[in-house]
Amino acid sequence: MSETAESPLAEVLNRLWIKYVPQIEERAASLKAAADALMREDLTATEQKRACSEAHKLAGVLGTFGLDEGTELAREAQTLCEDARNVGSTDVAFRLAAIAEQLQVIIANRK
Repeated sequence: MSETAESPLAEVLNRLWIKYVPQIEERAASLKAAADALMREDLTATEQKRACSEAHKLAGVLGTFGLDEGTELAREAQTLCEDARNVGSTDVAFRLAAIAEQLQVIIANRK
């Protein structure tokens, strides 16, 4: 087997990544949307719950694909989302937006 050949598992993971990357990108975008709503001080409970759920799912899926930094960022985003409406801080909104942007870069670089 040559050094450039992929293992069967890596091939399967790459096919799964290609299939699900639009959904993964959408999840990261939903975190950015939640951050934007929080900055405008109009984050609804539904948006908050969705952002928490999407961050949780991102943490798991990014870990599956070996993107450990993405997993840690998504976990931080989940914690921020859980407290976002209670805290209502622009600092939280800016950090959540920064995490969303970092996740988008990590996702784009995995392609």
